[in-house]
Amino acid sequence: MATTVEGEDRVLATAQQIVKSLRTSKDVTDDMLFILSTFDNRLSNISDLIGGGNPSTSTSNVDSLSIEISRLDSAENIILRHENPFNESPDDSCEFLAAVDEILELISDLKVQENPSLSDRAESAVQSAMSKLEEELRRVLSRSAVPIDADRLYGSIHRVTLSFASHDGDLVDEEFGNFNHPFHERGGSLAGDVSVDLIHPDVISDLREISDRMIRAGYEKECCQVYSSVRREALEECLANLGVERLSIEEVQKIEWSVLDEKMKKWVQAVKIFVRVLLTGEKHLCELIFDGSESSLIREVCFVETAKGCVLQLLNFGEAVAIGKRSPEKLFRILDMHEALNDTLRYLRALFCDDSGEFVCAEARGVLDGLGEAAKGTFFEFESAVKGEASRKPVHGGEIHPLARYVMNYVKLLVDYSDTLNNLLETDEVKEENEGEQSEGRFDGEEVREISALGRRLMSLISCLESNLETKAKLYEDSAMQCIFLMNNKLYVLQKVKDSELRKLLGDDWVKRRRGIIRKYATNYLRASWSKVLACLRDEGLGGGSSSAFKMALKERFKNFNAYFEEIYRTQTAWKVPDPQLRTELRISISEKVIPAYRSFLGRFGPQLESTRHAGKYIKYTHDDLDGYLADLFEGTPGVLHHMKRKSS
Repeated sequence: MATTVEGEDRVLATAQQIVKSLRTSKDVTDDMLFILSTFDNRLSNISDLIGGGNPSTSTSNVDSLSIEISRLDSAENIILRHENPFNESPDDSCEFLAAVDEILELISDLKVQENPSLSDRAESAVQSAMSKLEEELRRVLSRSAVPIDADRLYGSIHRVTLSFASHDGDLVDEEFGNFNHPFHERGGSLAGDVSVDLIHPDVISDLREISDRMIRAGYEKECCQVYSSVRREALEECLANLGVERLSIEEVQKIEWSVLDEKMKKWVQAVKIFVRVLLTGEKHLCELIFDGSESSLIREVCFVETAKGCVLQLLNFGEAVAIGKRSPEKLFRILDMHEALNDTLRYLRALFCDDSGEFVCAEARGVLDGLGEAAKGTFFEFESAVKGEASRKPVHGGEIHPLARYVMNYVKLLVDYSDTLNNLLETDEVKEENEGEQSEGRFDGEEVREISALGRRLMSLISCLESNLETKAKLYEDSAMQCIFLMNNKLYVLQKVKDSELRKLLGDDWVKRRRGIIRKYATNYLRASWSKVLACLRDEGLGGGSSSAFKMALKERFKNFNAYFEEIYRTQTAWKVPDPQLRTELRISISEKVIPAYRSFLGRFGPQLESTRHAGKYIKYTHDDLDGYLADLFEGTPGVLHHMKRKSS
């Protein structure tokens, strides 16, 4: 084909030279043009080419066409000669690009466009050149991609680790396995955006030159396809390095929690790095390479086609988590994901600002809303689970119940997400108000009008916990033990609130009220445990004098006192009050009631029995003995009275 075209061009050029050499009258020229046109059909339009017989015009057109043919020959030879122009010397690539420019200029020349044969040759040369540039674009992009160091990218993320119940020991109980969440690790925000080179800088100019020629030649579609396919593969590799796999929604929902937890943590870090670092770099790369294009549309289309698949892969995982089965341990990870996506949404909007990328932002917004709904739903279900938890195993010694430990440590971690949860919960309250429901209310007689949405929900949650604990207290037959159990647990709840940011959420009034409740239980404990002991030390019913009946009644009083005291000692040394301040305060309260009463009773009636036989059987203890024994209470280890009987004097 090339040989035939070349032959036609030579015939035309020879005919033009003959007419030019005659340089004679218009009539002779016209006759010669007629003869030549009838001699060979390839010369049928020669009169048009030479300007209708005008000698000056003919000469000019012949010269012009000859030059164009020569330019085409030269450019065509250069294009055909170079197979990999950008893999050769810089001079070769410059020569190749100049040849492409030459042909593109020839194509735009009206004279060439009016000459089908020349136009066909030029188009054929352009096709050959574009095919080579397309391969060069693919090759340069592939070979010059900078490997992404995932460790360096992860190093740009500031991690804040919170130890879950670090001072509370193991929260796992055989009946509370579903509540096990021994620690929690939160991912912070980027300490600073990281600048990374996705492509070696020294090839940017080559890529710009290649893309510019392809776009000017009308091959912008092919250019975008090659660019986006190569760069998309590079971004997919980056995602894989960051630990994000391509998983379907069904596959995500089948993953066991321990594995899913790790994937959610990696997703939180990856979404920050990928959007804020890699996609920002990719957008900048598009702007550098397609800087010379006539329209920004090409840049936007290339970026969107490159990035959207990976973004949708990230969002697909988020959607799978949002619609997955809910459980308490997932809440913190879901909130982490919600915060990470919410923080990067503004970056996505800035990156996908064109109409072609609008759907990406819409998808991200939809997944963000889904994660928000999943977080609220999990929170509400957790509250219901706390309220309905129905284990029937009493905690040994009246200590802090595992449910109280778990819930309060869980609640403390929720405070780290106060802003997010407040925004989510306030939205629900606004909906309730719009629907005519009243969101304001009272919890345990406390006005919560000025408390935040999260504060109100936490009041409700803690009220559910306390109500459940009050039910569990009834598992103990001893009413005094019930009081010890409730004191321990309510004090634990109070301390968790008082010593953390929870106090700001719940308010000082809530704290004061709980202190009053604990004092009430302490009073109830004293009444339940020591009323019988103190009743033995009263004068009522003893009579008087030195009659045998009086002494018998007195012996019975001391005997009963000893029995009651020893029983309390054996029992309540096994009870546990973990808080040292509460333990001390309880002992002081007991001592203030028992020791003075015993000292007074012993002083008044002890001498009546000292002279009797076996007096030590009834008067076993001094008030100092009792004071020492009271110091053994609530240690969690059953005590033994070593001096059960005093020697007779």
